[in-house]
Amino acid sequence: MTNYLDFEKPLAEIEGKAEELRAMARAGEGVDVEEEAGALDKKAAVMLRDLYKDLTPWRKCQVARHPERPHCKDYIKGLFTEYTPLAGDRNFADDHAVMGGLARLNDTPVMVIGHEKGNDTKSRIERNFGMARPEGYRKAIRLMEMADKFGLPVITLVDTPGAYPGKGAEERGQSEAIARSTEMCLQIGVPLISVIIGEGGSGGAVAFASANRVAMLEHSVYSVISPEGCASILWKDAEKMREAAEALRLTAKDLTRLGVADRIIDEPMGGAHRDPKAAIASVGTAISAMLSELSGKTPKKLIKDRREKFLNMGSSGLAA
Repeated sequence: MTNYLDFEKPLAEIEGKAEELRAMARAGEGVDVEEEAGALDKKAAVMLRDLYKDLTPWRKCQVARHPERPHCKDYIKGLFTEYTPLAGDRNFADDHAVMGGLARLNDTPVMVIGHEKGNDTKSRIERNFGMARPEGYRKAIRLMEMADKFGLPVITLVDTPGAYPGKGAEERGQSEAIARSTEMCLQIGVPLISVIIGEGGSGGAVAFASANRVAMLEHSVYSVISPEGCASILWKDAEKMREAAEALRLTAKDLTRLGVADRIIDEPMGGAHRDPKAAIASVGTAISAMLSELSGKTPKKLIKDRREKFLNMGSSGLAA
């Protein structure tokens, strides 16, 4: 059963009617419905294209958060072979909001690290909805250090509303862990590629995305704060999230123009959740292309280019 977003309700009605007609035919009621159902399919396709032709920033936030959108685990399963998960920060615990390990991408050995939100109630609770604690970032640091030692490119898949702000996380040094993970991103002498596959929330995302190349899926978002949080601070009203989303300039198009993101990866019509296999394949193609761009660069050059990228960030689009 398709999970429709608020702005997709008219589409839900049309697709629902088409499915009802086909259900009648399957029930053996002797009614030829294919012509009428086909006409509804065509109408739904046109409506879907119109809805997604020019999404507002707030609607892009809704698509980026869609519960059926492919998550880190899906990308790892679909793109990588010989994946060997590595767990724990060797200090406190294993944070299930962050997954990572050794793998191969098109037979190239890599280290892959990402936020995992989960896909049902049980797994979302286990994964803490993709909100990492300090031990998650310390696990990522450990894996990046290992990749640097063995000369393995690092690929990070970002999908988090932000780092977990709970009391325990703060007591165990959340801010320090985020800062150290960001620092490690800037220090490693191997190619570092980051893809925003859903939400890129605040420092919790930056700690994985201080990379040589940052790509964003077409309907992903990347911002310093959520639109609801921004609206609560600026206007004391979370319902002004639409205005906040506009002001934050959090879309892939805006961030590419500002130099925050380097590449936009097209999604299937209607978002990645409508055709996860196609979305995953597109991400794989983009990662391979970015790895090719960085191949042959020395560790010193990779570090220098990465640091300059972030020092110059935003300058190209500030006048626009």
